[in-house]
Amino acid sequence: MDRFLINGPCKIKGVINLSGSKNASLPILAATILFEEPVEIKNLPNVKDIRTMLDLIKSLGFIIKKNKTNNSIIIKKKIIKTFASYSLVKTMRAGILVLGPLISKYRKATTSLPGGCLIGARPVNFHLDALGKLGMKHRIKKGYIFANAEKGLKGSIIKFPKISVGATENAILAATLAEGKTILKNCAIEPEIRIDLTNFLNKAGAKIKWKGKRSVEIEGVKKLNGISYSVMADRIECGTFCVAAVISKGEVKINGLNPKIISTELKLLKKIGAKIKNFENSILIKGPKKIKSIKLLKTKEYDGFPTDLQAPFMALLCKANGKSVIQERIFENRFTHVGELKRLGAKISIIKNKAIIKGNSNFEGAELMSSDLRASVALVIAAIVAKGNSIINRIYHLDRGYEKIENKLRKVGVNIKRLS
Repeated sequence: MDRFLINGPCKIKGVINLSGSKNASLPILAATILFEEPVEIKNLPNVKDIRTMLDLIKSLGFIIKKNKTNNSIIIKKKIIKTFASYSLVKTMRAGILVLGPLISKYRKATTSLPGGCLIGARPVNFHLDALGKLGMKHRIKKGYIFANAEKGLKGSIIKFPKISVGATENAILAATLAEGKTILKNCAIEPEIRIDLTNFLNKAGAKIKWKGKRSVEIEGVKKLNGISYSVMADRIECGTFCVAAVISKGEVKINGLNPKIISTELKLLKKIGAKIKNFENSILIKGPKKIKSIKLLKTKEYDGFPTDLQAPFMALLCKANGKSVIQERIFENRFTHVGELKRLGAKISIIKNKAIIKGNSNFEGAELMSSDLRASVALVIAAIVAKGNSIINRIYHLDRGYEKIENKLRKVGVNIKRLS
């Protein structure tokens, strides 16, 4: 089982080129199930979740080809299976995203209940309720969703009782080929959905229009046209490297993302003391000599502060001058990294869904254990500025969402090795 060896402290300096967005790629890949014609997807990140999704699509009967530039071309066979097995879906939450396209295009599906990081309850009832309003019937038995829509899906007005990224994506995918008009309200508006998934589908002939902040109108079409599409850069990876630059008092230029997409995070980093210059498609960020604390930082649905960057920011605030508080409002079990940060010397206490961080911690290297994707990268960030050697075990969690992160960090001055 692979692990990282990091010898700190390190100061980050240089240029980082971002990979494609994992969270945009997954629904876009699921959307290829809706097509009759070949689809080329560019800029897919080479991470485990993407490889699993490609394997899942392949298991349904599609052909996956790689061209000379390593882009993926998805080609439909004559006979398509509508069974998504537990062995493929168990490791990632996004496996449920094949349900909407399968039921919309082929009117039946048998899909395993999904897996992923153990960061809290993420029920599929919002997905099932929305698809039910479009005409899907289902039953759950032995860990599988048995679904059908014999008469096809028909447009409806759906208001999500709670903002859900996955349920919004699944409903959009299903409604794209549904008969008539669908209006979705109280939607998730992450750029991976509102910008990238929408642009991808509309380029292929879908009719999707966003109305106001959290409503979207979808006029069903009969077919989608084969296209070539490049996935947006990963905003969570961008935020991660910004935090790494600030905590190490370094300076890094990050290429590939429009800074407006992470304006909330950049404003927070400026508040902490970072110096930031924004360009059209890149960010230049320099860490301060003294990191300022944040009185209260709450995770929130986009365009608020993302839960996926809560753990990296906690590592950063451990080095701040004074007390900070982070309130986790999205997932109830997303403080699993706290115990490991304490092993490095962090002073953190947990009260319900709040983490109280005393700051001014002197990190010293230790052996650590990853518990989920974003917790893993928080330990990497902390180890970068810790004195001495740190070993981070179970980095397969990190490999789910970060493409060759050790290579990118090594290029900007981090003493990091992957041990097998």
